[in-house]
Amino acid sequence: MTTSGTSAQPLRVAVLGAAGRVGVEICRGLVESGDLSLVAAVDPGNAGKPLGELGIDSSVTIVSSVDDLDGADIDAAVDFTVLDAARGNLAWAAANSVHMVVGTTGFTDRDLADVTANLTDSNCIIAPNFSLGAILMMRFAEMAAPFFESAEIIEFHHENKIDAPSGTALMTVERMAAASQQWMDDPTTNEILPGARGGEGPAGIRVHGVRMKGTAANQEVILGTAGQTLTIRHDTIDRTSYVPGVLLALRAVADRPGLTLGLDDVLGLS
Repeated sequence: MTTSGTSAQPLRVAVLGAAGRVGVEICRGLVESGDLSLVAAVDPGNAGKPLGELGIDSSVTIVSSVDDLDGADIDAAVDFTVLDAARGNLAWAAANSVHMVVGTTGFTDRDLADVTANLTDSNCIIAPNFSLGAILMMRFAEMAAPFFESAEIIEFHHENKIDAPSGTALMTVERMAAASQQWMDDPTTNEILPGARGGEGPAGIRVHGVRMKGTAANQEVILGTAGQTLTIRHDTIDRTSYVPGVLLALRAVADRPGLTLGLDDVLGLS
């Protein structure tokens, strides 16, 4: 295994979930990167298909499972799959000393504890969002939290997203709650439609999830105090927005022992 993405030999990368909307863009970004090498692709619904058929300038052929890969030929893997698949992929990577960069969301505290325990000879970065703008949005919201008395989060995602709230929204509210516990109580006494006030997150901060065709991934954090509100919004226009963050994580993962949550440390924001 190479020890750093800046070594003489390009980091050899496998993409898990390669035929998905994000996976395709990550594959394309790796091919175009110049310093990273796309060597394998996994997607059970597209096994046997060359990546060239997906519009990617690569001779790699998709396989159905990580069990079809030789870990000795791979330095790092990127996972944008679903939770059940990601759990198995993480276990495979740890057993094969392969670094992991994971954009799949929904992991429990137990999952993260298991990942940490298994990482004896490789590292892992798990982030709910690899868009650099979204990461800055979360940091700005955390910075603003102590100066306001009320806050709510509205997250918008496409019609195929099955979990709510999003991992980005959950991380945002957790960080805001950690930055300040001084939030006003919800004045609602009569919720005419159950759920109209959204989900109650840490410190009572409300989170609203919108699922709508035509949307990719957007989030608003609205903070209020006497006579003013502050809205911090990030819009994902296209899934290519995730690629720079994923490539950044791949270049950094070998130098960050164990499990790293989020990209703040990689960006120097922590």
